[in-house]
Amino acid sequence: MQKIEATRVSAPQNRRLVLLAYECLCTFEFGTAVEAFGRADELTGKTLYELSVASVEEGTFGAQGGVRLVVDGGLELLEGAGTIVIPGWRSVHEPAPARLIDALQKAHNSGSRIVSICAGSFVLGAAGLLDGKRATAHWNSTEILAQKFPKVQVEHGMIYVDEGSIITSAGGAAGVDLCLHLIRRDYGIEVANRTARRMVTPPMREGNQAQLIQQPVPLRQTKTLAPLLDDLRSHLNTPMVIEQLAVQVGMSRRTFLRRFHDATGTTPGEWMLTVRLEKACALLESGKMSVDRVAEQAGFGSPETLRHHFRQRLNTTPTRWRKEFSGRDLVG
Repeated sequence: MQKIEATRVSAPQNRRLVLLAYECLCTFEFGTAVEAFGRADELTGKTLYELSVASVEEGTFGAQGGVRLVVDGGLELLEGAGTIVIPGWRSVHEPAPARLIDALQKAHNSGSRIVSICAGSFVLGAAGLLDGKRATAHWNSTEILAQKFPKVQVEHGMIYVDEGSIITSAGGAAGVDLCLHLIRRDYGIEVANRTARRMVTPPMREGNQAQLIQQPVPLRQTKTLAPLLDDLRSHLNTPMVIEQLAVQVGMSRRTFLRRFHDATGTTPGEWMLTVRLEKACALLESGKMSVDRVAEQAGFGSPETLRHHFRQRLNTTPTRWRKEFSGRDLVG
């Protein structure tokens, strides 16, 4: 399994988040970012970021679907932003304007974190901000990304790649995963989970999960695995025995493994590890429970096993995670 290098940070000191808009705007990616970053946290009633929208063009301009937009300002808004989000781009074959490239380069050099969804990676590539870094895009354009920008290490199958100050994602629902990842990175798992619940989406999919799932929609009505997944989440300390799980849902072992992968995009073991890590993170953030107790409650059995998986998956330790996320102001 590939290790995802994610820079862990405290709640952002600079909460200014600028969302880029442009002629023929990709409205799905744009709306995803607005929904994730622009709404108030349901517990505190406060927004996580100070969101504004900057346009490449002046005045009103058109977006996909017959929408026309009037936004907060132009590229001057990128100056001093804590985070800049590029929600797609009008075409992987259309170069970004020189003034946009210049504004992004200046913002990044000044410390702005830049995030792209789908074809937004091509704008970052043109700006040279992906040189020597890993990046991804929609599965149908990663080959083009690699050809146009040979200095970029293109990850063809991943849903998002976090390189610290530069984060890229695939298209569609992967943009939701990226937004939740950013909120989780900035504010911790509890805030990200609340955002996911509001958006009615799974709270955590790791960046190295495959973009393509073989059979996302069953060809015929079959038994759902949802009750089994809920049961597994409620019994994190119970060992997973594939044969027993298959019997529980009335399938052969082979059929069960295939159906599980179709439903989740991964194996039972990898899925359970992600659920256990999510539980451990929540316990560390929410109280003073010892690491030994957290390991037990989250189903890891021993603190050594917990620490091992924190290093492998999250590039940190349980103690550091608690120090960064517990007891802090949810909106910085």
